[in-house]
Amino acid sequence: MSVIVSILSTSMFSFDTKTLKVYRVAGNDFLHCTTLHFYTAKLCTFILPQTACETLEVSRSGYYNYLKGSAQRNVREEEDQAWRVPIENAYSYRGYKKGSRSIVMYFKNILGMTVNRKKVQRLMRKFHIFCPIRKANPYKRMAKATKEHHTVENKLERQFVQGIAHKVLLTDITYLPGANGFMGYLSTIKDGTTKEILAHYVSDNLKLAISLTTIDVLMSAHGATLHKDAFIHSDQGVHYTSPKFHKKLADNDLGQSMSRRGNCWDNAPQESFFGHLKDEMGYKSCVHLEELRAIVDDYIDYYNNERGQWNLKKLPPVHYREQFLSGVA
Repeated sequence: MSVIVSILSTSMFSFDTKTLKVYRVAGNDFLHCTTLHFYTAKLCTFILPQTACETLEVSRSGYYNYLKGSAQRNVREEEDQAWRVPIENAYSYRGYKKGSRSIVMYFKNILGMTVNRKKVQRLMRKFHIFCPIRKANPYKRMAKATKEHHTVENKLERQFVQGIAHKVLLTDITYLPGANGFMGYLSTIKDGTTKEILAHYVSDNLKLAISLTTIDVLMSAHGATLHKDAFIHSDQGVHYTSPKFHKKLADNDLGQSMSRRGNCWDNAPQESFFGHLKDEMGYKSCVHLEELRAIVDDYIDYYNNERGQWNLKKLPPVHYREQFLSGVA
């Protein structure tokens, strides 16, 4: 180990381990092959490495291995510095902060490069690049599967991934509080298999129209490609128990399924999407509806087409659907 030892004692050979302060330094400015410099308050004494190693309780082999490896460490440091800018660019791509998995998928899907995730994690720690940590949802902690209360049968039974695109359609509504008291609401429909957001609608109120309009957006964009047994799965919120919502689904030949009462886990993928969106999207500064709609549109485009997902073979939802499910009807 390359060290400078500052000894508070002025005695040449009186070493009190409690007064030793050990510093690791880059290079060998204070270290030679045969002697290690011990600086005291009044004098400089040259001590053989054997004595120094015994005093510091380190092995001589470790000391010499450290000296021999200095060139290799310098090469690795240069390599790490060369990776710094690409990783920082991946981390902030399109303005959304990312963790190590998303950075690995960025390199693969955007740049066509394969990068080891452990390497990315090491460099993120080294350069103090921290991914956003999702806050715990207090409602998930409290929610337990207790009393059954079906207004509509739970057809899904948490079988979110069925290997068929455009069949399992998950929907929900979330709050997006902005600045100066502005409140927005986002309704989405998510494909349970491909994780793609098939339809979304942003409103500044929670009237029934938000859920009805989302169905209209779905049918306009994907009506021709929906599976013949496609169904909407939701919680038991007032929007989805409404007779008008039931009629809207029936008019579009869509089935309906509902989670058990008070059980958010029955619609977990949709809740997960809202969690990622709120962690990654800068919506809290919005002060009017059109501004919020613009950033939601941008984020969902990014989520569907560029944001890789670990459980989708590291691909974005649209690419996953095109490559792995295009032949499934």
